[in-house]
Amino acid sequence: MIAIYQKNLINSFFKSLGIVTIIFFCITLILNIFEEVSFFKNVEDVNFTLPIFLTLLNSPSILFDIFPFIFLISTLYFFSELIDKNELNIYKNYGLTNIKIINIITLTSFITGIFIVIFFYNISASLKFFYLDIKNDYSNDDKYLAVITSNGLWIKDETPKNINLINAEKIENNFLENVIITQFDKNYEFQKIISAKKVDIEKKSWIIKNPSITKKNELTQDEDEIIFQTNFNKQKISTLFSNLSSLNILGLNKLKKDYKTLGYSNILVNAHQLKVYSYPIYLSIMVCLSSILMFNVRHNKSKIFNFILGIFISVIIYYINFFFKLLTESEKIPIMVSVWAPQIILLLIACIGLVKINEK
Repeated sequence: MIAIYQKNLINSFFKSLGIVTIIFFCITLILNIFEEVSFFKNVEDVNFTLPIFLTLLNSPSILFDIFPFIFLISTLYFFSELIDKNELNIYKNYGLTNIKIINIITLTSFITGIFIVIFFYNISASLKFFYLDIKNDYSNDDKYLAVITSNGLWIKDETPKNINLINAEKIENNFLENVIITQFDKNYEFQKIISAKKVDIEKKSWIIKNPSITKKNELTQDEDEIIFQTNFNKQKISTLFSNLSSLNILGLNKLKKDYKTLGYSNILVNAHQLKVYSYPIYLSIMVCLSSILMFNVRHNKSKIFNFILGIFISVIIYYINFFFKLLTESEKIPIMVSVWAPQIILLLIACIGLVKINEK
């Protein structure tokens, strides 16, 4: 059973977390609403309520991404309050050492992280999906689109003369398999259908061997080989962008299965999935690290100093994560390394700090 003073400690931590979260959420809303207003400034028949609505849909997803830094700064603020009110000495009179205080709020952050992944992430992902669905209706960037579903790869590709809708059942090395290309003119008037068992996509000039071509008002003809001009090659298809933050946990599992069926690289999906699953550990490490820093700096440091310290640490951690992410995307290191290496580095720093913790 948790003692009253431990409950008070946890409640104080949640209070600090709530205050910092609200501040960051308001900042996110303000910055995001300017972006949405800028997006719609040249769109007719759109009133101010739509940018506000889209901002509310998109902000939770952004908030999820910055939660580690919110937890870090919240912990700095939490200890600043304890020090200012001399509450640390009160907790120590109840037998709580600095190590025990760190353990309590670290465990609290871990449990909170589990709830964030189960509930907040899935809700924010659903809102993000709704946000993208609405915004795509107003987007003019529809010349080059590509998606992967259980029915294979679908590409919309616009060239100077034609619009091509491409469907492939599978990707194998530099080839698309079981390909159907439906070609239209700029007015979406049907021109022809090209079907082939295998298409070489190493370059943007696709090599299609033994295709069957059905032109408008003509019978189907078989060719030995044709060159098909497109804006996509193997490299571009392999690095197709998918907004993974708009997929909940079930959606990520389904996408991963579809990618595997198609033979498409699921590196980014696996990395994002591991990032989500490891979130509780990441949050608890951030809290532990910032707690140690507060116990090892002088107590007479101001809140402004602590806030600047938090920003400085956040920037360093951001670039560490960014560095490992780049290595993953270039396939230079395994996914597991890219996700866990930054956390292991932070954990080692935290362990060193725990050994040297100041109990005075």
